Amino acid sequence: MTWEITLMFCILLVTVVLFVFEIFPVDKIAFLIIVSLTLLGLVKPEEAISGFSNSATIAVLALMILAIALEENGVIGWLASSMGRIKGLPLYVMAPVFMFVTAGISAFISTTAVVIVFIKIVNQLSEKYNVSQSKLLLPISFAGILGGSCTLMGTSTNLIVNSVATDLGAEKLGFFEFSMLGLIFLGLSIVYLTLTLRWLPWGKSKTLDDDYHLNNYVTNVHINADSNLVGKTIQESFLFENPEVSLLKLTRDNKVHNSPGKYITFKANDELLLMCDLKNLARINESENLSLNEKKYFAPIQRIEPNDAQTEQKESEVDTRIFVELLMLPGAQYLGKTLGGLRNLMMQDILPIAIKKRKTLTNLKDRLVRSSMNKLVLKVGDRLLLETSKEKLETLNKIENVILLQEFDNVSSNSKYKRYFSLGVLLLVIGLAASGALSIMVSALTGVCILLLTNNLDLTTVYKKVNWQIFFLLAGMIPLGVAMHNTGADAFISEKLLGFLFDQPGYVVIGTLFFSTMILSAVISNNATAIIMTPIAMAVAQGMQLDFKPFILAVMFAANFSFFTPVGYQTNTLIYSMGNYRFSHFLGIGGILSLILALVATFLLTNML
Repeated sequence: MTWEITLMFCILLVTVVLFVFEIFPVDKIAFLIIVSLTLLGLVKPEEAISGFSNSATIAVLALMILAIALEENGVIGWLASSMGRIKGLPLYVMAPVFMFVTAGISAFISTTAVVIVFIKIVNQLSEKYNVSQSKLLLPISFAGILGGSCTLMGTSTNLIVNSVATDLGAEKLGFFEFSMLGLIFLGLSIVYLTLTLRWLPWGKSKTLDDDYHLNNYVTNVHINADSNLVGKTIQESFLFENPEVSLLKLTRDNKVHNSPGKYITFKANDELLLMCDLKNLARINESENLSLNEKKYFAPIQRIEPNDAQTEQKESEVDTRIFVELLMLPGAQYLGKTLGGLRNLMMQDILPIAIKKRKTLTNLKDRLVRSSMNKLVLKVGDRLLLETSKEKLETLNKIENVILLQEFDNVSSNSKYKRYFSLGVLLLVIGLAASGALSIMVSALTGVCILLLTNNLDLTTVYKKVNWQIFFLLAGMIPLGVAMHNTGADAFISEKLLGFLFDQPGYVVIGTLFFSTMILSAVISNNATAIIMTPIAMAVAQGMQLDFKPFILAVMFAANFSFFTPVGYQTNTLIYSMGNYRFSHFLGIGGILSLILALVATFLLTNML
């Protein structure tokens, strides 16, 4: 083993560790890889930046832009809107319908974008009709991944595998060339997931008060005239010294001060919004002579049904201060901020209350951050609880790369012209790519150009909503595959594999490759896995003088099928904490599904040898 191969393996090891422990965001890891490979001389400078001009990277970017246009113009929501009509169906009928529709849309539109829309739909069904989120979110996420695996443009992984394989001498895959295999996997999975619904948690619908224990922690108090606080500044009071108590808001003479400064002096009749537990509150109330306000200060969002005058009248009587919850997506402007930083950053009349951390491999507990002193920062999949007024909902809904999990039903609808035109453009892109008239990259770019020229897409929105992390991840990981080929690392690994697999039957060869790829994809990005494993798979096929296609498809499907961990795919990360799932749900239900698919895929792909 040469020193170049040793260096290559060291970089691979460091890359895996960085991905597993989430030490840096994936785009930073990508830049680190580019610089490391260049400085160590494992790739030429022009090879180091080749990922930015790679056809697969540009195709993925164009498809992400198309997905943004489809979401902005209401196409995805329109395609999924009819799902609310099946609310009365039994769960064992509702779940397969959800999975089938999700998979069908995901075959042609970004899986993440589709699943995000369905998260909103399921959240609304849960709040309005007590439909269990936990019984639907995991099957929907899995179905979206499976649906995306049915076509060449369904996932970025498929495009990357095809691009890398083509660069190494394989024939290009057709648009629907492996769709039959994908449909078999999808059908088996829908049946299996429907049968396993009983083992998913019921996940009874919780209000925000219940989920964040707000009744125990957020309290509105009144300063009496003879209170010890009167005449003291915030800095001189217990509120400044006690890390267990946070002053969120001060109201005086009907004027609200969010995050009041330490030099403000308390006066009689001030209203304070405090965050503390009941033990601290009782001690404060006794020593400082405060009065608990019996009036409920907050109200959850009340959904207004059309033509329901009684509900509207009741709504007008409810305090307009409400709780809302934001789910963080990749690229959200609040990522990396602490709760204290958010309280200084948020616009007026919007107050961050708490952060609910998603679960990770290094943090399996559901953590709730309430204190500004806590240095934990927002990451993808975390939820942020805000207190605001209903008038600010539209503003919150326009924040890029976050999901407003509570919404009113009477939202404005998109223009029908834009909706149908955008759908027509999508069908045109699919037709051009599927017929072979244009490549996926060119057809997707053509679709984007048409949308831009007809004012059905705004570049300002594109710049804000594109998931640049995925773009830079692909651009950074592609040179890693080039470096493996340059150093001979792929040939070295394939040589060792050939020695291990010598004289073994075809199903052992395909099965070993499939399982290895699937396990690697569970701990690092599926795109990164595809870039690493595709050259190895092709080298093994070449060494055994076998057809490339079964090996390429094995990597493609296996990189997408790591269902046994919530971090194997972005959509699983988003639904992990929302569905009240445990790691065991993915390891058990998802693990068995991955095993079933691996065995079936091994059998089917072996027959192609």
